[in-house]
Amino acid sequence: MTTTLQRSAGAVERWTLDGSHANVGFAVKHLMIAKVRGRFAEVRGTLWRDPDDLARSRVEVEIDAKSVDTREPKRDAHLRSPDFLDVERYPTLRFVSRRVVPRPEGTFDLIGDLTIRDVTREARLHVAEEGMVKDPWGGERRGYSATTRIDRRDFGLTWNLALEAGGVTVGHEVEITLELEWVKDAE
Repeated sequence: MTTTLQRSAGAVERWTLDGSHANVGFAVKHLMIAKVRGRFAEVRGTLWRDPDDLARSRVEVEIDAKSVDTREPKRDAHLRSPDFLDVERYPTLRFVSRRVVPRPEGTFDLIGDLTIRDVTREARLHVAEEGMVKDPWGGERRGYSATTRIDRRDFGLTWNLALEAGGVTVGHEVEITLELEWVKDAE
């Protein structure tokens, strides 16, 4: 994937996601009384960061759907099945940003297209920069955390069972949290 953003002062910085220092987590209600948490172990991405104008930056992130992990093998197999992620037909979840909206408190919203099961919907991530540091190997790293909520039914994830006392087995709203560490590409 090759994309270049132009700005008057020079090239935009390109950063690569360090998948070994990334966490893409989610939480959803189970039986209407407790949250089940999980994560995706395999994630990759590219950030094109304009240091002079954050609003001109963009990001692309891909998640391997098969890497879903809730610490319960039977539940993970069900999440990989056609009832949920259908990983054989749709192996990748993807987010591609379209715009950055700075917020007064120093955070920003990253608005883009989230694709799950070949269904694309707009998503708004609330993002905070966690800092920048020189690593022991001479590279530069940046950390960002982000959160959003989606309704899984908007992406065709509609499987459920009604409960005798009312409600459903799996909640509709999914909380998504990301902790991402990026490494600046060599110039």
